[in-house]
Amino acid sequence: MHENLAPYASCPENSQGRIFHEEESQLRSCFQRDRDRIIHSSAFRRLDRKTQVFVDPDKDNVRTRLTHSLEVSQIARTIARELGLNEDLTEAICLAHDLGHPPFGHAGQEILNECMLPYGGFEHNLQSLRIVDLLEHRYASFLGLNLTFETREGILKHCDQKTALNLGEIGKRFINRTQPSLEAQLANIADLIAYNHHDIDDGLRAKILNINDFIQFDWAKSVIDKIEKNKDFPKLMNYEFVRILLNLAVLDLIEETKKNLIRFNIKNTKDVRSSEKTIVSFSDNLKNIQDELKNFLMQNFYLNDQVKKLSDQAEKVIPKLFNFFLANPKNLPPYFYEQFLLFTKSPGQEPARIICDYIAGMTDRFALNHYNEVTNDK
Repeated sequence: MHENLAPYASCPENSQGRIFHEEESQLRSCFQRDRDRIIHSSAFRRLDRKTQVFVDPDKDNVRTRLTHSLEVSQIARTIARELGLNEDLTEAICLAHDLGHPPFGHAGQEILNECMLPYGGFEHNLQSLRIVDLLEHRYASFLGLNLTFETREGILKHCDQKTALNLGEIGKRFINRTQPSLEAQLANIADLIAYNHHDIDDGLRAKILNINDFIQFDWAKSVIDKIEKNKDFPKLMNYEFVRILLNLAVLDLIEETKKNLIRFNIKNTKDVRSSEKTIVSFSDNLKNIQDELKNFLMQNFYLNDQVKKLSDQAEKVIPKLFNFFLANPKNLPPYFYEQFLLFTKSPGQEPARIICDYIAGMTDRFALNHYNEVTNDK
């Protein structure tokens, strides 16, 4: 059944299991079921109306959290197949990695964290885990989606040691400083590949960026020289530029990871987890290129006035909604209000977390509509 899996790949039969016991499916592996549960979740559907970087109402093909997640999954599956890793687990992690993102992109996360600082803060990776463990209600026998340990581990990309102490088995790797599965490592770096290159694409489409802006970099100049023949077709030239850069990153990641598997003598999943270093990685040269890309995008794209309008929305809408529901919890939907009351009566539970759950689950449009209702700002 798993003849194409490398010995260091995650095998469904060796999964560390689910929080609540379930009978195995006759048709699908445990990782396939995880992927399917994520796709059918409400949180996944809402990603279609959540901003990735910016929303341009005049352009329908700018990326959302949903299209970003699909692109991360596509990139990661290609690499997983070449490396002999488990594609179903890789895909499940990729599709779920942004479930916890609030409305209004990264600005929304920062503002919601500021609102929650007195109550434990907010971090979207932890929120993604909270969604699949608790907030999705689709099964009579348990809360959440009851995903496997391996998928949940991959969703939780970052975590401080204090928080990890309260997460049980899934937090141990942050305490012991061990590695997650190769599939989790791959999903993490595929996210970086996707947003670096696809943000270039969105920036070029919106005419915030120009391909000539990249000539300052030697690696970009060589690519531009290759596609100069398409200069009479700017759109095609832009596509070719992004495609070639993306392909270079994917090929480099595959080759360097293969070298690392030999270099670190990785024979099985135990070797993966006990490794002192991340195994799925770029070469030093490609790391430098990705860093330069990230810095370039920060200065020339993310801080652009058109993109920063989203920050203005987040700064206006999220604190208003948060403070309104904190003062008027009865205005929460019935389920959230019930949970708010329950948390109020439970020692060690912070009722503001329920308000955070509600706001983090909103789409951009829903948050704006709610804001207009609260402020009567039509």
